[in-house]
Amino acid sequence: MPTPPQPQAAPRPPRRLGFFSRLLDDAPAAERYRLVAEQIAHAERFGFDSAWVAQHHFHEAEGGLPSPFVFLAHVAALTRRIRLGTGVVTLPLENAVRVAEDAVVLDLLSGHRLEFGVGTGGTPSAFAAFGQTSEKRAEVFAAHLSLVRDAWAGRPLPGGDHIYPSSPRLLDRIWQATFSVAGGARAGAAGDGLALSRTQPRTADAPHATLSELQHPIIDAYLQQLPEGRAPRIMGSRSVFVADDRREALRHAELGLRRGVARMADPTRPGPEASLQELIAGYDVHVGTPEDVIASLRADSALERVTDMVFQVHSIDPPHPLILRSIELIATRVAPALGWAGQASAESPSQPSLQPIAA
Repeated sequence: MPTPPQPQAAPRPPRRLGFFSRLLDDAPAAERYRLVAEQIAHAERFGFDSAWVAQHHFHEAEGGLPSPFVFLAHVAALTRRIRLGTGVVTLPLENAVRVAEDAVVLDLLSGHRLEFGVGTGGTPSAFAAFGQTSEKRAEVFAAHLSLVRDAWAGRPLPGGDHIYPSSPRLLDRIWQATFSVAGGARAGAAGDGLALSRTQPRTADAPHATLSELQHPIIDAYLQQLPEGRAPRIMGSRSVFVADDRREALRHAELGLRRGVARMADPTRPGPEASLQELIAGYDVHVGTPEDVIASLRADSALERVTDMVFQVHSIDPPHPLILRSIELIATRVAPALGWAGQASAESPSQPSLQPIAA
């Protein structure tokens, strides 16, 4: 008697590919903005699905962009298709109603391309300037995110007013960034996307844990709490620098990583005396030729569970032309080997030209 056919597992949807920037190019602020706008437009031409920018206040060495909605509105005018994400808005430091309004306007102007990433983060010292304390960030974050949801849903705000325009469709494009299992569970219970960092602190009891070992429990908690029928959205951000020549890639990795170590001493990471390979491992960096990076990323088991692969050049921060080349090599060599289907074709030559932003 013939063996009955076995049920086939549902095919896994292709993973989406993103480009992320903290706007750290070695240039004044206006030039940083021009360069990253060009990098995002380049990523779109090579088929990337999304582009994400971080928000940082006050500390230019950590990130160069306090106003992500303003910047992304500029980028929206220079692009057609690529989705534009905040990675992340530090919500405890913001007026939640203004964030909700700005996000809706940007989403409308961009043709509904906004992805809204939020987090509790921010350098602890930054909170004082906003009349907040870092110790209460989780409590304020929850209250502000609830207010944003109410505003987008068209529900009355304190006092009875409604924002105009409202946008319920944005409720399905919220991403919560977290380092913790509790944060993963919170994002899952809300039905939001889960945004995992390119690196995260090690604990005293597991100083040499891999990034995957730290992030698997967060993913597990997220999936356990996700409402039935809700499709998971899991972003895995990773530090990736791809070059045509391994020696060139490693030379820039050494320059960038040692520059970062000198700037920000971190007792949980390798210090100035560490070898380059120790720095690469300790800062969770994937660097080298396309073949090197493919092998390195394939060993990252948490990346196998994500729906969105988002790559950034930090903490290497090579020169702008090499960032453009890395984008090309990721799109044409690395990401396809990791299950990314890619866009059908590159953007047409009629892409809007990029003009310098006045200082």
